[in-house]
Amino acid sequence: MAREALAGTRIRERRIMTGLKQADLARNLGISASYLNLIEHNRRRIGGKLLLDIASALSVDPSVLTEGAEAALIATLREAAASQNMGTSEAERVDEFAGRFPGWAEALAAAHRRIGTLERTVETLSDRLAYDPNLAASVHEVLSTAASIRATASILAEDPDLSLEWRGRFHANLDTDSQRLADSSKALVGFLDAETGEAASGLSIQEEVEAFLGANDYRFDGLDAQASTASDVLAAAPELTTDAARRVARTVLRRIAGDQAALSDAVLGDAVAQHGLDPIRIANACGVPVAQAMRRLALLQDQSLGLIVADRSGSLIFRKAVSGFAIPRHGATCPLWPVFEAQARPGVAICTRVEMLGRGTALFDCYAIADVVGPATANVAPLTEATMLMVPVSADDRTTAPDPLPLGPSCRICPRRDCPGRREPSILSEGF
Repeated sequence: MAREALAGTRIRERRIMTGLKQADLARNLGISASYLNLIEHNRRRIGGKLLLDIASALSVDPSVLTEGAEAALIATLREAAASQNMGTSEAERVDEFAGRFPGWAEALAAAHRRIGTLERTVETLSDRLAYDPNLAASVHEVLSTAASIRATASILAEDPDLSLEWRGRFHANLDTDSQRLADSSKALVGFLDAETGEAASGLSIQEEVEAFLGANDYRFDGLDAQASTASDVLAAAPELTTDAARRVARTVLRRIAGDQAALSDAVLGDAVAQHGLDPIRIANACGVPVAQAMRRLALLQDQSLGLIVADRSGSLIFRKAVSGFAIPRHGATCPLWPVFEAQARPGVAICTRVEMLGRGTALFDCYAIADVVGPATANVAPLTEATMLMVPVSADDRTTAPDPLPLGPSCRICPRRDCPGRREPSILSEGF
């Protein structure tokens, strides 16, 4: 996987190399694991004393983590080449290009980083503008306050015979409403701009659980299915602020413990060495369900694999992101994802090579299967749960397989034209 030339990504890579868990590093730094998780995913800026403390904790020079180093430039150029599917032969000439044309190399790297930042912003704002209920309340507050100020100002301007007492009252109202408008406008800007540090702090239950899992790198060594063990882990998780989030996290931990008991790290490692990252072959070789093999593969620490789980309604009830495969935070996803094809054919294992459009292009082998969950009931359609594993594929392997299926994250930010599954126009269309 190409490394992003961003400090947060380097921090995460260096931490994994040293064997530190996210929660342990955060504790050493005196910050919350959820804040460190945002830093590592390049959603918070970093500098000054915190950068020095992180570099010290990871036993590296701060320049290794900051922008502008030659290694960072090379990494960015390699990422740009990979995003355009140039292949290994072109990527191997990156060092030569940077050495012969350093100015052009810096310009290309800066443009690539800028494009990535803008596309991430579009994805985030698209989700918030379309689906976040808190945004509607914030906009309503701004508009209602502005209307109140406008009404008061009109009375003062149009009625010259107002007494001094009433003028004083209206001026006081203007002062109060203007302060309220300033506060609500600042809150709205902070809500939309994650980098200001003023964004709304309230998270959904699923986001709290994801922050908890991310802080532990989705690894819980020594975890068993006993309730007491899970309770100890949950009690020490600052990311889980509500009882509802803790209940959902307990269910996730119970499943992780069951998966680990059914397919140990040693057995899984041997299976991967023999069969690669194919969950269907691994499931057959190890005698476990395909979905269980997918979940275990997704948590391999030396691999960057993505995983999503959807219920029968199509809602994503679990997600583990992977670079290049954008998963919307709110609202509906692309209906062409293989996970939804699996929903239509329970029990049938699917393997589809896809090309994720958007921030450049990225190739993935997507394995999906849907299983019936819950007891059988007469004359009642069974509930299903579909699981999809996303395995990154290098651009060089494109010639060894049929053309991949082009997909997008969601209709609003998908550039694909003439898509049979499109529900609404894309904001990335021409003329935007």
